[in-house]
Amino acid sequence: MAETDNAGAGNGQAASENANPQQFTIQKIYLKDGSLETPGAPEVFTQSWKPEARVELNTRRNSVGEGLHEVVLTVTVTATVEDKTAYLCEVHQAGLFTVTGFEDNATDQLLGAYCPGVLFAYAREAVSDLTGKAGFPPMTLSPVNFDALYARQRQQNANAQAQTGGEEAGTPE
Repeated sequence: MAETDNAGAGNGQAASENANPQQFTIQKIYLKDGSLETPGAPEVFTQSWKPEARVELNTRRNSVGEGLHEVVLTVTVTATVEDKTAYLCEVHQAGLFTVTGFEDNATDQLLGAYCPGVLFAYAREAVSDLTGKAGFPPMTLSPVNFDALYARQRQQNANAQAQTGGEEAGTPE
């Protein structure tokens, strides 16, 4: 009987330690906005197709409720031929993610790097579909290392804070 009591006490301790378990869940992935402009049409279709493409990525996130976050990845692709814009494609790929029980740094990493990485596959498909439906060869975006982008952004923020802090503190003479 004593063994049973000890086992019960052990389970109670384990349950109280896991009262706030870590949870990461993808609730919904959706296309928030998508557009494609072809300012050079129809002339662009009469030229040889050797475009220069510029790709811009941005992310933003908002808290929508207790542990629920919206992350939006914006992908903008501008294709130019002979300094004229052939098309401008912009996709806002979004997702709702539940993130609870993590430390602040881990939550920030999930929302700043992992979630955009998940969304990128969907944004990449949307860009390819839109450019193909506009009469251009489908634009296939190269993979992106969001962990490296996140780390670089954190480093830039830390450097900016260090410079700001250093200027404010000054050294008395």
